Amino acid sequence: MTSRLPAAPIGASTPSRRTVVKAAAATTALAAPLAAAPLAHAAEGPAFLHGVASGDPLPDGVLLWTRVTPTPDAVPGSGKGPDVTVRWEVAEDRGFSRTVSSGSTTARAASDHTVKADVRGLRPATTYYFRFSVGDASPAHSPVGRTRTTPAYDATAHGVRFGVVSCANWEAGYFSAYRHLADRSELDAVLHLGDYIYEYRSGEYPAAANVVRQHEPRHEIVTLADYRVRHGVHKTDPDAQAMHAAHPVIAIWDDHEFADNTWSGGAGNHSAAEGPWAGRMAAAKQAYFEWMPVRPSTEGTVHRRIRFGGLADLHLLDLRSFRSQQAGTGSGAVDDPDRTLTGRAQLDWLQSGLTSSGAAWKLVGTSVMISPVAFGSLPAHLLTPLAELVGLPKEGLAINTDQWDGYTDDRKELLAHLRDNKIQDTVFLTGDIHMAWANNVPARAATYPLSPSVATEFVVTSVSSDNLDDMLDVAPHTVSLAAVAALKTANRHVKWLDMDSHGYGVLDVTAERAQMDYYTLSDRTDPEATSSWVRSYRTLSGTQKVERVHEPVR
Repeated sequence: MTSRLPAAPIGASTPSRRTVVKAAAATTALAAPLAAAPLAHAAEGPAFLHGVASGDPLPDGVLLWTRVTPTPDAVPGSGKGPDVTVRWEVAEDRGFSRTVSSGSTTARAASDHTVKADVRGLRPATTYYFRFSVGDASPAHSPVGRTRTTPAYDATAHGVRFGVVSCANWEAGYFSAYRHLADRSELDAVLHLGDYIYEYRSGEYPAAANVVRQHEPRHEIVTLADYRVRHGVHKTDPDAQAMHAAHPVIAIWDDHEFADNTWSGGAGNHSAAEGPWAGRMAAAKQAYFEWMPVRPSTEGTVHRRIRFGGLADLHLLDLRSFRSQQAGTGSGAVDDPDRTLTGRAQLDWLQSGLTSSGAAWKLVGTSVMISPVAFGSLPAHLLTPLAELVGLPKEGLAINTDQWDGYTDDRKELLAHLRDNKIQDTVFLTGDIHMAWANNVPARAATYPLSPSVATEFVVTSVSSDNLDDMLDVAPHTVSLAAVAALKTANRHVKWLDMDSHGYGVLDVTAERAQMDYYTLSDRTDPEATSSWVRSYRTLSGTQKVERVHEPVR
């Protein structure tokens, strides 16, 4: 049975599982009033109950993160607790005999006692260890984290490997996918494609009868304190702590970091009774930047670019801050050129970056699926005239207008840009939909395969959020098989689809190919769930198509 916490990355000062679970229990004991229940271990002095993390690696640096609990009442979201000086160290070895950088910062109630250190002056493509401490005579130390810088911008990188995850619903199951990624020492980073937290009240999604562990706070999160508490609970999960301690995490948000089906002016489950949307979105963003190892943005966005030598550029998108409101299902508004998913400035930024990239591979982290999806017994090319007659999307019957399917003008422009500028080896990496897919991305789905594929897309399933079999309460890979067959018949660019599994992906990139290995979990409700490889697909350089591979990269 796999250990709950990996020995290598987090070193001798790693808290035991019992300590981590007790910290989680203490944090989740929060109730109204918010800070009524103290954190047990903080009674002994300042404590690091939420682990350590790193993210957004560069050739010469990386962002470090932790949260200190200075006093028993300084629980997340409470606004209580004194300012505390927090020291950080970066070393070449886990024992910190070869320290290469150090400094200090201040944990304040104003930032929920979270701290970040944007460390520079490091060597490219190098593994480092880091820790935090509080106190003078006998300092309290955090767990030890491991991180890694990226190759030099002009370096010839022979390979890069990412863990890829999305959609981790606390109430739906355990985060075993994180644990299995933590155990993989060869990863350069973990890419989290959104829905790191969920905003729902307890028992709303999934239904109360299927809740494995309860959200805190129990109500739908709306205020800054609410979002801080929800993030704080997630950072007590032992699997989340293990993953963050083992690898730099490169994260973008999707809707549930805010509210369901977020758009720039609202969300599907936000009402006027919950206050102005702008205030709720600002609160959610503040908590996200406090609690995630992501460099803060003055524009309040997460779109950015990270380069891995000459091998890969990773373009990360923010598809919530600038989008127009979702069109209704069956509405011809999805083709309206005045509606946008990305916003004009971000689409220009992406297209310019793709054109100017000198990297062999152009990876695009997108929180929602870009491949068009039509549903029906007829092939997509026969649905096109019917769609035009009844005012549906010209590329078929849209299932999910929250995806790029709901904003076809942005997609048409982006795919035409790839085709017209002969930009090759673009791979979209996607979460959100709680299913695993391997797709060719056609310039025009209605005439595919006569029209070319201009990119490929790998979609990873959820860590724990409900899939089709969960929603229907049926055995996996039974009822869903008919839906898979219908979707593949109507969408010839879809080469593989798994509607029922939970798990993660491992993307391995070399100059010759980009390969996604898909792994599934034995049982999301089992905290000791095992992991097994299920499928692999790759795209060879210059092909713009996916093909099945019969074994994972070793």
